[in-house]
Amino acid sequence: MKLKRTQKLISTVLVAVIVCTSFQNCSKLTKTQKGAAVGAVAGGTIGALIGKKAGNTAVGAIVGGAIGGTAGAFIGRKMDRQAEQLKQTIPGAEVIREGEGIIVKFDSGILFDVNKSDLKAAAMSNIQNLAKSLKDNPETNVLIIGHTDNTGSDDYNAKLSERRAEAVKTFAMNQGVAGSRLNTQGKGENEPIADNSTEDGRSKNRRVEIVIVANEQLKEEAKRNAG
Repeated sequence: MKLKRTQKLISTVLVAVIVCTSFQNCSKLTKTQKGAAVGAVAGGTIGALIGKKAGNTAVGAIVGGAIGGTAGAFIGRKMDRQAEQLKQTIPGAEVIREGEGIIVKFDSGILFDVNKSDLKAAAMSNIQNLAKSLKDNPETNVLIIGHTDNTGSDDYNAKLSERRAEAVKTFAMNQGVAGSRLNTQGKGENEPIADNSTEDGRSKNRRVEIVIVANEQLKEEAKRNAG
């Protein structure tokens, strides 16, 4: 019964956000503000939308930028195809399809040594394949989010997560992805998806999330096709 109530709450929140994006009385809210509001609803509850596999910033980026309706479905079909491509070419990552976007999640141990922000040699092929997919699908924007566990100070973790996100961005740019498409955030230990009191939980919290969403060009194309 509790699970059903949680699912109902999530559905209500999503409907409210989609409706809000469709009417003028919400036009003063930016997409970032809408995404932030969604990410904040009921604490971590919105994380259940994707099985608590990603942080609220990633979920908010997808939901906050959604346009909904037939146009949103058009974008969703494009994202379906890209997600399948990513699943085939990046075995070291978890690819999560949700709404009008994609989250590609790497455990940080796949990409980095402990307390380091230099990409491992073995990790580079993963980012190369990601970069190829981004170049094959140029009508998207990308947010790269670094996360840590709660070991160490808040300040250290925040800076480490930022450096790791920047390292992924720099390597993707070196592979030919336009820097204007790539943004980074370091969330440090602030968005855990597992229990930091256990080693298994801490290992899940040490991660990099790459959020892929439609850019304005693709949204306009979707609206034309919806009409």
